[in-house]
Amino acid sequence: MITIKSRREFAKMAKAGAAVAAVHTAVREAAVPGVSLLALDEIGAKVIADYECTSSFLNYLDTYPATLCLSPNDVIVHGIPSEYRLRDGDILSVDAGAIYEGFHGDAAFTVGIGSIASEAQHLIDTTEQGMWAGIRQVDKGRKLGDIGNAVHEVGEAHGYGVVEEYVGHGIGREMHEEPQVPNYGVPGKGLKLKTGMSLCIEPMFNIGRRHTKVDADHWTVRTEDGSLSAHWEHTVAITPDGPQVFTAADEPVPVEAVEAHVNS
Repeated sequence: MITIKSRREFAKMAKAGAAVAAVHTAVREAAVPGVSLLALDEIGAKVIADYECTSSFLNYLDTYPATLCLSPNDVIVHGIPSEYRLRDGDILSVDAGAIYEGFHGDAAFTVGIGSIASEAQHLIDTTEQGMWAGIRQVDKGRKLGDIGNAVHEVGEAHGYGVVEEYVGHGIGREMHEEPQVPNYGVPGKGLKLKTGMSLCIEPMFNIGRRHTKVDADHWTVRTEDGSLSAHWEHTVAITPDGPQVFTAADEPVPVEAVEAHVNS
């Protein structure tokens, strides 16, 4: 079901988004060679609690066992924190979700650990660019196909595999709401966006082919060919004051302002 949020509900989502942004900051600073994924998960849990929120992920579907999804190297999404210790040259995707008074925020980023290969950094940077290309299409009157096409064009232009099995989504009272937001599409086609909607724009690009496989834990998703993968995501709301990113800072920020800061 697609939900239309009021200003009051958006304010609660912004609080959840601020918690997610704070988790990103804390985990990014702590993600250095030698630190374990479990230690990073503990940091995320503390930050979420400090913001008077709860985790969107912990016990999701009654089975996910952690606060964060931490996905190193060839893990695309849904990596379960473990005793694995980060190594120089790794890349790590960090996905966090928080709930404030029943409303969710959800965002992800990928970071290099220590000194990483130039091709790995290019993958990270390009996937972030793909996310922003999609976010620029989030406004009333646009279509879902505009978002997916914008994301896919960035990945395809650089020869990356654009993951299709896992997509962006609506968000609000539930972490995953309708509509699904694929990272591919036809411009001008699909659902028409309206004020009051909120979406997670969520590209995943692989250095190799786009195909995926799932580990025996039924959560961890890897590239089928073992290549590196990067993952970026923000929660974006179409507010009465225009499109705003809820998961980039302590306060909602207009899309243009956030992207300008990222690109400066």
